[in-house]
Amino acid sequence: MSEKATNFVHESVLPQEIIEYLNIVKNGHYLDATLGGGGHTNLILSYNDTVKVTAIDRDIQALNFAQEKLKDYGERISFWRGNFADYLPINIKFDGIIADLGVSSPQLDQGERGFSFRHDGDLDMRMDNSQHLMAKDIVNRWQEKQLADLIYVYGEERLSRRIAKAIVEKRPFSTTVELANVIASCVPSKYRHGKIHPATRTFQALRIKVNEELASLEKFLQVAPSWLKPEGRMAVISFHSLEDRIVKNQFRDHELLKIITKKPIIPSIEEQRTNARSRSAKLRVAYRVKE
Repeated sequence: MSEKATNFVHESVLPQEIIEYLNIVKNGHYLDATLGGGGHTNLILSYNDTVKVTAIDRDIQALNFAQEKLKDYGERISFWRGNFADYLPINIKFDGIIADLGVSSPQLDQGERGFSFRHDGDLDMRMDNSQHLMAKDIVNRWQEKQLADLIYVYGEERLSRRIAKAIVEKRPFSTTVELANVIASCVPSKYRHGKIHPATRTFQALRIKVNEELASLEKFLQVAPSWLKPEGRMAVISFHSLEDRIVKNQFRDHELLKIITKKPIIPSIEEQRTNARSRSAKLRVAYRVKE
């Protein structure tokens, strides 16, 4: 597929809530740390024609698509490719920061990216295709105990040891469906017919490790509050308990932040009905205290 990714279509979650809680100000400058398909950035830029956005993503397909989609905003938007944890703003303080964590719909739907077992493809899972580590490297090379620990911690999978043993016995693997089938075959039948596919948590664990998602999130949440103007707001959307726990704890413990949302904001019933992937989303918001 071309890296222009002309079909990089993603429906942003909690759009109304993001606009409300960011409290967008005239002539404000905002940071979208996870640009994706550009949905949240488009909302911010269209809400007030005096604001600017700096947008970050490490997926070149996402960046190329969003640059084309948002080109009419001209100099009101600038782009930076890389991991949001590595970004260093120079002489900039933001009026608000947003991070929409997890995997975008296009990444899940493009089989060749290897994020989903619902589409047969290479065991890749890299958000940034310039990095070296891929999911198949972990699956085919790691020792059984390493795999079991990874699947248990990052996938919160109670059958991690059984799954790791089956992986080691049946490897090497090259495709998503091969791996998913082996995982499904090694678990009890009642587990195979549960609410989620038995490979879901293992795939989550692999994706998190390949992209170092939790370590990056922790680093980002430690440094990003210092990029805010006093009373500037930070809004983070998470999609599973590991992410949400980090956001909750970092917001609570950071000396520069005060929490606005005592409990996470979740999508409305209507949004959950029209966008199934929003169902697990949780939004937490904090603001930077005055210096």
